[in-house]
Amino acid sequence: MLIAQLSDLHIKADRRKAYGIVDTAAFLERAVTQLLASPKLPDAIVLTGDLVDQGSPDDYALLRELLAPLQRSASQMPCFLVAGNHDESTALRAAFPEHRYLASEASFAHYAIDLTVGALRLIALDTTIPRQGSGMLCAERLRWLDAQLTANPTPTLIAMHHPPFVTGISHMDELGLANRDEFEKLVARHTHVKRIICGHLHRPIEALFGGVIASTCPSTAHQVALNLLPNAPDQFVMEPPGFQLHHWDGVRFVTHTVSVGQYEGPYYFRQGGVLID
Repeated sequence: MLIAQLSDLHIKADRRKAYGIVDTAAFLERAVTQLLASPKLPDAIVLTGDLVDQGSPDDYALLRELLAPLQRSASQMPCFLVAGNHDESTALRAAFPEHRYLASEASFAHYAIDLTVGALRLIALDTTIPRQGSGMLCAERLRWLDAQLTANPTPTLIAMHHPPFVTGISHMDELGLANRDEFEKLVARHTHVKRIICGHLHRPIEALFGGVIASTCPSTAHQVALNLLPNAPDQFVMEPPGFQLHHWDGVRFVTHTVSVGQYEGPYYFRQGGVLID
């Protein structure tokens, strides 16, 4: 099974540029076009938060328009939406009423989905705190997760916005996840959790967490500047945008990071069966 992860789209109504610089709508269009041109299309797409920039209905209306080609494709790839700190759950649910897994009366926009019968389960966690950049898995959310994992031993992929580990990028770690220690203990108890995928950092980063790999995905638009000095300024750079492809073979995940853009090649290594010198 192949799962595509897109993250930190930061779509703004009227196609306004983020921070006056980043044309996030155009960047998402390029990512969607490249994804649809992939030699092997994914079986599902998970979008790990900060889907829009201000959480307004107009932001989500444009997001819906930009994601529409994925739904019109011949493969009909299902898209699963995860809230980030820039999102607003009420407006998100209203904009995507057919995403019934979001149409919940629960306090939090979390859900569990069987991606293929008996093969892989997706659990999406809501790590948001209203009107704050940082995240949390409170006692109620951890109890819900524990109950979901206890009730179903199917191999599980956890998707969330805020990563549960310290990255070393200080200004982003200040907006990190609270209660990460309790979450790690919970993950360690449930060995059928096979991977944790996150957003928020606008960079590909990996760490071992509770015995499994937890990772963040590059943004489809701008990237957070890599500066590991203490008290580094909060800056972004226009490094190549990207997304990730997570291949599940029934035992483990293998992840590929894809840079969005037009590059020379592909070229052949061999000609007539002979390595080109």
